[in-house]
Amino acid sequence: MDHHHDPATGSSTVDVLALGLRLALLLATAFLAGGGLLRPLGELTRPRKLTLYGLGGLSALLAVLSAFAVDLNPIALAGHVVLAVAVPLLLRWPRAGRWASAALLALVVLETSAGGTGVGFALDSVFVAGAAVWFGFALFGPVATAAVRPGPLAITLGGLFVVAGAARFGLSGLGFDRRLGTTVFGFVVVALVVLPVVAGGLAVVLRARAYRPGAVAVGLAFLAWSALGALPAPPPLPVPGVPLLADEPGFPVLVSPQRPGHNVVHFPASAGDDLAAGVRGGLITKAVTRPGAEGTWADVDLPPGRSDLEIRHGGTTTVVEVDAGTAAGPAIADADAPECASAALGGLVAGRADVLAACPSDALAPEDGGALVKLVEFLAGRKPSALTLVSDDSPRGVAAAKLVRETAARTGLPVRPDAGPDTALLVVSGWGPGYTAMTRAAELQRLEPTHQYGLYLAPWLLNGPIVNAVASASLPLRFDPREAAAVGYAVAVGNRFGGESPTLGGFRTWLGADRAAGDVQVFAAAQVNAMPMYPTEPHATGMVMDRDYAGQWVPDGTIVPITAVLR
Repeated sequence: MDHHHDPATGSSTVDVLALGLRLALLLATAFLAGGGLLRPLGELTRPRKLTLYGLGGLSALLAVLSAFAVDLNPIALAGHVVLAVAVPLLLRWPRAGRWASAALLALVVLETSAGGTGVGFALDSVFVAGAAVWFGFALFGPVATAAVRPGPLAITLGGLFVVAGAARFGLSGLGFDRRLGTTVFGFVVVALVVLPVVAGGLAVVLRARAYRPGAVAVGLAFLAWSALGALPAPPPLPVPGVPLLADEPGFPVLVSPQRPGHNVVHFPASAGDDLAAGVRGGLITKAVTRPGAEGTWADVDLPPGRSDLEIRHGGTTTVVEVDAGTAAGPAIADADAPECASAALGGLVAGRADVLAACPSDALAPEDGGALVKLVEFLAGRKPSALTLVSDDSPRGVAAAKLVRETAARTGLPVRPDAGPDTALLVVSGWGPGYTAMTRAAELQRLEPTHQYGLYLAPWLLNGPIVNAVASASLPLRFDPREAAAVGYAVAVGNRFGGESPTLGGFRTWLGADRAAGDVQVFAAAQVNAMPMYPTEPHATGMVMDRDYAGQWVPDGTIVPITAVLR
């Protein structure tokens, strides 16, 4: 079964019945409030009286029906029903009816704004109040008094509608792009601009005679205005070269680097299995796990320009719009693609849309190089028989291996590729080789004494699958994963990307320009479960029994400093 979700609609989560009831309720109530406000200006004929009674009953009935469709504040519901009934009942007492109508109008403004504040609330107040006055004149006719001149007032109201519509367009975040014509949200925004212009044009031409024919345009604009707050905004347009973070399938999807040619599509582990991705009409690739990385990954070749990326989950197919542009992207080695995508994810979570121009594995960062020097000097002081070094052929891996060997030679520490009982293992490769090195070390230690001076990882290998491949591993870090900023990033990336664990590359791009290198300490990451107990067993008050809480850098584990600052 193909459930095609067009990402452009942005309306898949809207309850159509609830929205329809809400719009009908607000429109009927606005007409009722406007009629009650202008009742003192016009003669109360029998048709007008019946119209107001009908609007009052309809408004009260729709309010009660809405309570069955959505959760409503019972006090607000009762107030709405009372005021809707009171306005027609107070027709004989125009002054009292006017106050009831004003209170009902204020309630309509609050219901329309849906908790908005600031400029949005001010626009709602102006538009709703102006529409109610227009509806009142449409019901009672343009009766002129010493205080009210219907013709100039119609022109004024039309101008206010045009200004409010233009301002609402500016606040929509769409701009003049294709989403205006391809999404429900965009259609509604266009209506908010065009319909007020129609009403304003009628006011300029017809003046006092514009209220009744213009009521159609104002009524439709009022419905569009009220609906806009209930419609989810469409996702931002994809930008070539900026990795794309989308939610159209109902779970997060990361496309990186969004350039022509080879791309990786990443899904969090929480999205489940049986996932596949590919360009519509082309090859669909199954998403699989990658060594050292969380979740699943699919390799996809994107053509130049815009295209539709199909995401298949079981029997459901979702389409995500991508735009690879025409410029060539960075040369990303397949083994380093997950780490590169994770680094880009940090910036996206922080709300930045930076073009992916380089990956962490393209060069050895000075702060990481300094941390490795201090770590090798620390290990030399412990005097293992040798240092077992694992690297790769990435520019960062080559530079890190050279730096480690030079520092080891300076400190008199032998370096060799094979393991031994009294050696220390140091891994400076990327994620995939690093994960393999850790799993092999764990297997060797299970069979015989190996690397008894410890297992050490380069800072960029602080990633859940890698550190959890062994019982304990140590890393030289310039930050404390338990500090506020690190925990804040861990929570942010987990919330935004389906429980994904934090990574060093992502943390650095999340910090952006605020990033500052601290002192180096060696931290130990370990899988621990102190005092294991069953949930039903008695335990101390306040003891956290669930280890899978937000903000952890090591899933189902912990990370703590085991040295002072390395000088």
